[in-house]
Amino acid sequence: MNSAYRPGQEWFGNVRGDLLAGLVVALALIPEAIAFSIIAGVDPKVGLYASFSIATVIAFAGGRPGMISAATGAMALVMVDLVRDHGLQYLLAATILTGVLQIMAGVLKLGTLMRFVSRSVITGFVNALAILIFMAQLPELIGVSSMVYVMTAAGLAIIYLFPYLTRSIPSPLVAIVVLTAVAVGFDIDVRTVGDMGELPDSLPVFLLPDVPLNLETLRIVLPVSITLAIVGLLESLLTAQIVDDLTDTPSNKHRESAGQGIANIATGFIGGMAGCAMIGQSVINVKSGGRGRLSTLVAGVVLLILVVFAGPWVKQIPMAALVAVMIMVSIGTFSWSSIRNLHTHPRTSSIVMIGTVAVTVVTHDLAKGVLTGVLLSALFFARKVGRVLHVGSTPGEGGRSREYVVTGQVFFASADAFVSAFDFKEALEHVTIDVRGAHFWDLSAVGALDKVVLKFRREGARVDIVGLNDASATIVDRLGVHDKPDAERLMGGH
Repeated sequence: MNSAYRPGQEWFGNVRGDLLAGLVVALALIPEAIAFSIIAGVDPKVGLYASFSIATVIAFAGGRPGMISAATGAMALVMVDLVRDHGLQYLLAATILTGVLQIMAGVLKLGTLMRFVSRSVITGFVNALAILIFMAQLPELIGVSSMVYVMTAAGLAIIYLFPYLTRSIPSPLVAIVVLTAVAVGFDIDVRTVGDMGELPDSLPVFLLPDVPLNLETLRIVLPVSITLAIVGLLESLLTAQIVDDLTDTPSNKHRESAGQGIANIATGFIGGMAGCAMIGQSVINVKSGGRGRLSTLVAGVVLLILVVFAGPWVKQIPMAALVAVMIMVSIGTFSWSSIRNLHTHPRTSSIVMIGTVAVTVVTHDLAKGVLTGVLLSALFFARKVGRVLHVGSTPGEGGRSREYVVTGQVFFASADAFVSAFDFKEALEHVTIDVRGAHFWDLSAVGALDKVVLKFRREGARVDIVGLNDASATIVDRLGVHDKPDAERLMGGH
């Protein structure tokens, strides 16, 4: 472990910076936690309790000091159908099961699978998240009074212009305070947070989800929990990598996976919704001077204190202010450079990015979108590598022998090209296949080699294979049949 991140240093190596950064993040978390609760279709207290719980627990259990985890838009979008069809109690059960699955992922070290998520998939993931967050605001902007549009526009103006005055206070919080003061002072009739549900007026308490403990409940919550676990880990591990880069320090991705699970289990038992790491808030924390676990703990604890003791004020926040905040989050999350660079990036990378976005937006399922992107990336990679294969040949003296030299990767995508590169109708007595520059990867590759050798033998040629590297020789010896008795029968007579 990096010496800068010993246990004591993680907590007390940057006390002043962590305290100030945690306070800033706590203020910025309030509007987002409420807005994400509304996206999920639950009372604001569900997201607020979740943000407090997740941030507090992950400060101790997480693997990335200085990273902020709480209720998020990505997770909220996955919950919508479950909440609508079955209610809050099933969401709490799904949250606990999500945590169990994430702990299993940490124990099994599944975080290493992030290596297979390409940059194009990550960009598509982020862009789709931005689009879905924006789409979730549309119900608040359709069929409403003109004053809602005026307040939303004013909120966006404050959010983007206030940082020119000072960055010591988060501009979204300033926008919410100003718009709330205007709405209350002038008695403007617009929807408020209080219209969406009751805010908490007490500390959260331990409770068991009120659902039947049977297979039917498992059938209802398991698909949602799997999706939540995957989306949460994807966003958390991606955010951890971003914070690693910002701070030039390492993190423990497996501990982070398990830590997210522990945080979600604790959250489900106090009436909160599932959450994960937040890219935007984590960047705010780091830019504000937060580096250690103390900043994350302060953010969670201060958030709860503000909500419980300032509830009457929070209840009067106009929905237009939250819409403005979420539009800002959407605009800031979207990777605009990915659109500008469509004509300069490789076509396959652009297809992967667009495919990830399209599937995610159509299905409203970030996990399906990422899976689509990963599969497209794998197909394009296999196609690209398969094209690298080259088979050249030189005739021997007298024209009765020939040496083939194979260079490149032989696997399922290049196996057919490998077979078609040989001329089996040429009357030869001896064929040498030099594979020093090649590698055989899988059963398809070994099958192709068997087919080539046996076809030459049927034409009366003696075949020698030279230069197999150790790894290729191992798989050929184990799976190949051309050097075994009755090889023709084993190959099915082909």
